[in-house]
Amino acid sequence: MNENDVLAALRTVEDPELRRNIVDLGMVRDVVVDDDHIAVRIVLTTPACPLRGRIQSETEQALTEVAGDRRLQVTMGALTRQERDEMAGALAARDDFVASAFGPGSHTRVLAVASGKGGVGKSTVTAGLAVALAQQGQTVGLIDADVYGPTIPLMFGMAAQAPQTHHGKLLPPDRHGVKVVSMGFFLPDNEPVIWRGPMLARAMEQFLGDVLWGDLDYLLIDLPPGTGDVALTIAQMIPSAEMIIVTTPQEAASKVAVKAAKMAQMTKHRIAGVVENMSYFVCPACGERHHIFGRGGAFEIAQIMDTILLARIPLDEATRSGGDAGRPPALDPADPVGAVFHDMARALLGRPSPQATTPTEA
Repeated sequence: MNENDVLAALRTVEDPELRRNIVDLGMVRDVVVDDDHIAVRIVLTTPACPLRGRIQSETEQALTEVAGDRRLQVTMGALTRQERDEMAGALAARDDFVASAFGPGSHTRVLAVASGKGGVGKSTVTAGLAVALAQQGQTVGLIDADVYGPTIPLMFGMAAQAPQTHHGKLLPPDRHGVKVVSMGFFLPDNEPVIWRGPMLARAMEQFLGDVLWGDLDYLLIDLPPGTGDVALTIAQMIPSAEMIIVTTPQEAASKVAVKAAKMAQMTKHRIAGVVENMSYFVCPACGERHHIFGRGGAFEIAQIMDTILLARIPLDEATRSGGDAGRPPALDPADPVGAVFHDMARALLGRPSPQATTPTEA
């Protein structure tokens, strides 16, 4: 048991007004840990903070979970005027950075890739599209926002190790021409993330504001399935973000995917298009297409939401094996599946495809 363990426990305690944890806000001071007791001092934004009791109670509860038989001593204080001014400046600077880097009028186009349910290949689509955009000359960043099930590092063949930092900011590692940040970099293999909503929101704020992305043309965000906390946080922080909805053809997936599309409408985000994954299987013997999961689901969503069907991606064993090996199919534009991702990228860039037309219901 050491100071780092205490700080890790206290990162679950959030200032309800500032919506950030008390450790990163610099409110935790004078940590003492020995065999008999744990002592911390918490400095609040003002001496008469109305949330004093709540923050103290949550601090004690967080420490109780890691203290074992040690006694707890939590004392409360307040920031000085200078410290309050410094905190306000730091918070405003990061919020201004996010707004200027990814908000309305920004050079960067933000595409959030969403699905109504898990297992439809949303991460495969995000990884493939990111690589295709990079190969077509775009500067691309990718946030793996699926905190509970981060798979982007696996699909890019990246090790689970924290990125380097520069002046307190993360330097996103680059793979296949794409700058990547993922919760998977910070977790040992098979280690679960057990977080509630505020911590999820905090992680997204850090991935946006505490990473040296540089001048991006595109930022892709691989959202968790559904319409929960992370999707709402992204909607709130980047109102200019566009949504790409991923589904499979069968009704069980497409009916739920409509909910993700309608959430985009409710938050006033433009839907850039719909992608149908595992759309069909091409028989290697006869060359015919077999619609194993049915057909038409993504086309119906595009019609309902008044948007376009960006792509139909076939069910392909090489796509699965390439994802497991860290080689997205878009790395090979001549491959039939890779060509689909490059056509999708061209559609988003407003460039005509040399070999494909806009997908239709057929």
